[in-house]
Amino acid sequence: MMSTMTRTSLDHGSAQSSPTRESRPTDRPTALLARPAVGDRQHIPGAPVDTRRQLLVKICWMLLWMFYLVYPIEDLAGGRHGTVGTLLGALALAGFVGGYLSLVIFRSVGGDGWRGTYPVLALMLGLAFATSFGLGGQWLGLFTYLSVAAGAVLPPRFALGGVLATAGLLLVTALILHTKSDELGALVLPTFLSGAAMTGLQRLVTTMRELREAREVAAHLAAAEERLRLARDMHDLLGHSLSLITLKSELAGRFMDAGKDDQARAQVADIEQVARQSLTDVRSAVSGYRKPSLSVELAAARTALATTGVTLDAPSTLTEEHPGLGGAEAETLAWALREAVTNVVRHAAGATLCTVALDETWDGDGARFAVLEVADNGRGPGKSAPGNGLTGLDERLALVGGRLETATGRHGRGFTVRALVPLGLTAARRP
Repeated sequence: MMSTMTRTSLDHGSAQSSPTRESRPTDRPTALLARPAVGDRQHIPGAPVDTRRQLLVKICWMLLWMFYLVYPIEDLAGGRHGTVGTLLGALALAGFVGGYLSLVIFRSVGGDGWRGTYPVLALMLGLAFATSFGLGGQWLGLFTYLSVAAGAVLPPRFALGGVLATAGLLLVTALILHTKSDELGALVLPTFLSGAAMTGLQRLVTTMRELREAREVAAHLAAAEERLRLARDMHDLLGHSLSLITLKSELAGRFMDAGKDDQARAQVADIEQVARQSLTDVRSAVSGYRKPSLSVELAAARTALATTGVTLDAPSTLTEEHPGLGGAEAETLAWALREAVTNVVRHAAGATLCTVALDETWDGDGARFAVLEVADNGRGPGKSAPGNGLTGLDERLALVGGRLETATGRHGRGFTVRALVPLGLTAARRP
């Protein structure tokens, strides 16, 4: 029981984090390429803590499981070791707990590169041996905490071996101390399972870090691909037009030098027509580039919410193509996501979580709608009236036959925005 409870002490410390702080939601390339800042990682598993409050919470959570050191404490309180033995045992126990605390504190602040990790682990091993042989079998429970620490601080490829070695040392020590056979299983097995669980957690933390890095790489590639597409479009649009303008300008100059004013004017008129057409093509290309999409707006929303310490919870299927959702309706939902997230950033005081979901619903007439829901757990809107952003979003939704719904969470906390657009048929635009 003691060992199974112990594994969450370093476990909880490894799992504190928050979304990354990046750029503004409207600056998509900058937002996608921005790096995570230090101040917003309190909910990222395995990330170092950044404030004293986070560290204090981690230490308090870890100390909760230290209450399972009751067996050594009872042994000291029994007075069986004399004054000197009791004093030395208390000092050894304090040193063991201090080493355990230092592993949590310094690794939480400095990350995995703290140089004192292995010396402290060796000190804890020595104290576990010394107290077990010097004070008796009541102290064998220290090996459980040692196993958890080994599974947490050793490199992944050596962690399980370290846990096995700790369990083996416990078994050898218990046999030397003539521990009863029925107590061996209650000591060795939980010690191994606690350390193994910690190694599994560390592997999970490593995997999550790699996934975050992969997501950043994907964001970089998406931004680079979008820039490349725009550059390719600009080259295709302007390359021919500018070449034609250059040639006609040279020809017009020659006509003017030769006194052929009519031909020169004709060339100038052609230049004007080509330039106007090129300007129209560039505007069309840029308008398409600026057209929002759910995938781009979701990435920008994650960035924007990170600046205020709000975690974005959205399913991975949100960016997939939704059957029956037309291009105009999808674009409108992207605008709705942007406006709803902006509303959370600006007005959702005290919010720590923002959830985004895309679903379907039917109204009383049997019409099918796609529903984008954005909800936060902030303090709620209070008695304030809807702002210009939500009003404009309602008008934008009305253009595609949709509507906007808002609601306040339970007990007046939180705010929910629901944007509905029709599915199946492209809604007729209202004038």
